[in-house]
Formats: sequence, C-alpha cells, structure tokens
Amino acid sequence: MKFALCLSCLLCLLGATGLSGTTGLSGTTGLSGTARPADEHPTLAIGAKAPDFSLMGVDGKTYTLGSFEEARILVIVFTCNHCPTAQAYESRIIQLTKDYKDRGVDVVAIMPNDPQSIRLDELGYTDMGDTYDEMKRRAAIKHFNFPYLYDGATEEASKKYGPIATPHVFIFDSQRKLRYSGRVDDVEKPTKTPHVNDARNAIEALLAGKEPPVTTTKVFGCSIKWTEKSDWIAKAKEEWAKEPVRLDTITADGIKDLIANHTDKLRLINVWATWCGPCVAEFPDLVDINRMYRRRDFEFISISADEPAKRNKALQFLQKSQASATNYIFNIDDKYKLIEAVDPKWQGALPYTLVIEPGGKIIYSKEGPIDPAALKTVIVDDPTIGRYY
Repeated sequence: MKFALCLSCLLCLLGATGLSGTTGLSGTTGLSGTARPADEHPTLAIGAKAPDFSLMGVDGKTYTLGSFEEARILVIVFTCNHCPTAQAYESRIIQLTKDYKDRGVDVVAIMPNDPQSIRLDELGYTDMGDTYDEMKRRAAIKHFNFPYLYDGATEEASKKYGPIATPHVFIFDSQRKLRYSGRVDDVEKPTKTPHVNDARNAIEALLAGKEPPVTTTKVFGCSIKWTEKSDWIAKAKEEWAKEPVRLDTITADGIKDLIANHTDKLRLINVWATWCGPCVAEFPDLVDINRMYRRRDFEFISISADEPAKRNKALQFLQKSQASATNYIFNIDDKYKLIEAVDPKWQGALPYTLVIEPGGKIIYSKEGPIDPAALKTVIVDDPTIGRYY
C-alpha cells in the first residue's frame, strides 16, 4: 500500500484546519491559483442550534432534523465517497453507530460535495465519485447502518453547518445544541490504533450528563468541494486538451515486454481498433481512468490493432480522444501474432483489456467491453495503488 500523497490529495488535505474561524489552512489555493477565504462557509459555533435540513437518503427517503427527534444525542458526520480519509473512517463510523444505537444516539451522514466540482485527478484513491447513484453503490457495498444523505445538488445544509473537511463530526445534545465539532479520532489510517477517540469521548460525556472533555478539534481530510470550485473542471479540460498525443510502432517482442511489466507500476493495457465499434465506444472511459490514477503508481497503454497503413487514422482518433497516455500500433498486419504476443489465452475478440501488476501477474482480463466501475474497483483495490495514502 502506498502512502505518498498525490498532488490532488495534497490540495484536498489543505482544507484541514481549526474550527475557531481563523484562516489556518482552509484558505486553500487550488490549481487555478485563486485563494479561497477561510470564512467562505463559516463552521457552526459550539452552542448553536442544529440547522434544519431536508435531504434525500440513499434509501430514497427524505430526512429532516425532525426525523431524529427521539434521539438523546444526534451525531452528524459530513463525509463522501471519493476522499481517502473519508474511506478510512467508514468502518469506524459503522462501528460507532452499532455501539451507540441502543443508547439513544442517532448517527447520520451527509455528503456535502458538488460532484461537478471534482476533477478526475482528484479521484486517484477511489473507484467512485460523489454522485447520488455512486453514494447508493458505496452504501450498499459497505453496508452502511446509518442514513447517508445527498446534499450535492444545492449544498444548502452543508453551508449552514460549514464542515471543513471530510469527515467532519458535529455532535448535538437532546436540545440539539452543538456540543462537539471536529474529528472522529486522532489517527486517520485504518491500519493504526487511535490514541484519542474524541467523538466517542464527547458522546460518553453527554450520555453521562457531563461536558465533553474537548469541544473542538482540527479536522484532517479532503476539503469540501463547493459549487464555487466548478471552474476547476473547465481548467482541467483546457490543460488536458494541450497534452501531446503520440502513436508509436511496437513489435511482438515489445508487446511481450509490456506484458512482463518490469516497472513498479500497475499497468492497464487495452487493445483496440478504429473499426471496432465497442472499442471506440469504451475508449473515453479508459481516458478518464488514466486521468484518475496516473498520478499514482499506474500507467495506461493502448495498442491499436489497425493495419500499419492506417496509422494516421488511428492517430487522429487518439488525438480526438485526447489520449495522452502511451499509445502503440502493431508493426505488422498479422492479427494472430498480435494475439499471441498479448495473451495466448485471448481468443481474439476486440476490445481486449488487461491489468498487470509489477512483475507480470495478470489480475484482470476482459474480452469485449469493460465495465468501467468494476475496472476502477480492480485498480484501486490492488495493493500497488490502494485507497489510503
């Protein structure tokens, strides 16, 4: 598992700061170079009443503050799908819900991000973005035992609470006054043991009729993707459009060397052709996958099965697709030698896609169109990549 921070995650993590309203690190500068003021969406103050909301859950139900009126304590966690820190805390939030559900404590999660404000290269640690449909998938996979609410359309509830990063916990007493705001605990990596369980400590104190030992902490995680950040997407598209696209020739021995994968990177290889309808249809998904993971230990390589004489046509397609990854075209018009060089187990139908670990172990092979969601899961769950930094 790799722990080096990619650029996009570093930008996310710059959103972590204290909760007193000071500038701290929350005045982040994104790729656009435009500073975001710390008080853009002020964090709810200790002692404030919980703002009401009306949000759709992944179960199709609409939830308001009144949906939890019988709870002695209400825990609201602002979290999301794509953030590695948020993913690292999912199991702990599930366990916290289990531990306190019979003690009058309700836990609810709110997803605060505008999905349209997230660049593809901010998704390097995940197989899902933050759309409502993807939230439903994530909740089902992880068996969330708490309501998971979508606020990405308007962010109205999130702006009232003012979370700094994901995850950010707000704990309210029976009068729905805010008594704790901050982190779940002090260790984000799921492979390590926390030293201080701040959220649990606050819950235990409130259940005992006492003041929480700590009322605010700093929050470590990915910054909230407010709608104001949607200009990042346009800038990203401008950057990608300028990247050079090449198409080089490769021999059978060259392909065999690619399959052997002597690098330290997870390698995605796709064999395609301009005359193959499914190849052309799925290629944009492969370009997106490359943009998601290429800052990690990952590389995407395409191999065109077009005739060498059709090289210009293949190159034009790649340029139109903005396929700035490594691209090859087989040097001879002998499809059976291409098949044997790529994978003797391949029966020859296009497209053909492989995922190969360092050292040459093939962990995924697909004859015919890929399922992009399934392929992303294969990539991010491989230890060469991983969901956590």
